[in-house]
Amino acid sequence: MPRVVLVHPQIPPNTGNIARTCAATDTELHLVAPLGFEISDRYLKRAGLDYWNHVKLHYHPNLEHFQQMQQEQSGRLVSFSVSGTENYTDFSFADSDWLIFGSETNGLPQELLADCDAVLRIPMNSNVRSLNLAVSVAVALYESRRQLGYF
Repeated sequence: MPRVVLVHPQIPPNTGNIARTCAATDTELHLVAPLGFEISDRYLKRAGLDYWNHVKLHYHPNLEHFQQMQQEQSGRLVSFSVSGTENYTDFSFADSDWLIFGSETNGLPQELLADCDAVLRIPMNSNVRSLNLAVSVAVALYESRRQLGYF
């Protein structure tokens, strides 16, 4: 089953909402530090409601730690970016994919984008810079699950 990875998330309610989506879909959630908040942040917990005990949460102290673990487990690195070259609906997802999202303010580091197997985009009107992170994760995760027959 695809996994969700948040690299340097900054806004607690976004991460809490993503955690709730991961709980609803039984999807692993990987958080890569530094984070813009403490894991104990009340806004993070509030957004995730009482679903935190259903979240398969993994914490990585830095990007190198995540990359080492990912290489051990294998699977494609599939990132989402406004600079993506392929529409996410045209991409064929696999069970072992890592769906990678960057921070709300800076996106993904260029060195990580360069290591990804695919850099996808979610189409939007040109007068909007980006979608909310929680919305982007939900759109991508549900499309991957739809393609893989989880519904």
